[in-house]
Amino acid sequence: MDIPDFEWVFGYGSLMWRPGFDYLERRPAKLLGAHRALCVYSHVHRGTPEQPGLVLGLDHGGACRGIAFKVAPSARAAVVNYLREREQVTSVYRETVRPVALGGGEEKRSHALCYLVDRSHPQYAGKLSNERQLELVKAGRGQSGANPDYVLATVKELETLGIRDATLEWLAARLKSGTARS
Repeated sequence: MDIPDFEWVFGYGSLMWRPGFDYLERRPAKLLGAHRALCVYSHVHRGTPEQPGLVLGLDHGGACRGIAFKVAPSARAAVVNYLREREQVTSVYRETVRPVALGGGEEKRSHALCYLVDRSHPQYAGKLSNERQLELVKAGRGQSGANPDYVLATVKELETLGIRDATLEWLAARLKSGTARS
């Protein structure tokens, strides 16, 4: 598979707090046309096919604030290969390059490699109720660990960045308190 032409990688979930690749620069970024959502049944990293967890995807519509990581041209092939192994275990995402607005000092636009959820994939969960999301997250365990740890680490990173996400904050509050309902 060809290596796409990009300068940055856009992170909106675990890539924000655990990119796993070398980068030259890390900046706040905003992607238009997609939003962060717990909309992917995890069968590997945070769950199994028998007991799926729930992980984030970039779903159609809206906007998403996250982090962009600038990648050296000489490292792009290695970074893409790493991300394909990490993000495309079950091919639930579409690899694409999209324009992003970079913050952190001088505002500018650039192109970033992104992984958008494939709505036609069987692991696409769509929009689930908060209660159903909580149920799946609480039960999810996979190769990368417990699903609650993933949600809590993501919320912690979002808080550090000053990014609010009402659904993730609701889930985190219940995961921390051990309650299942509002």
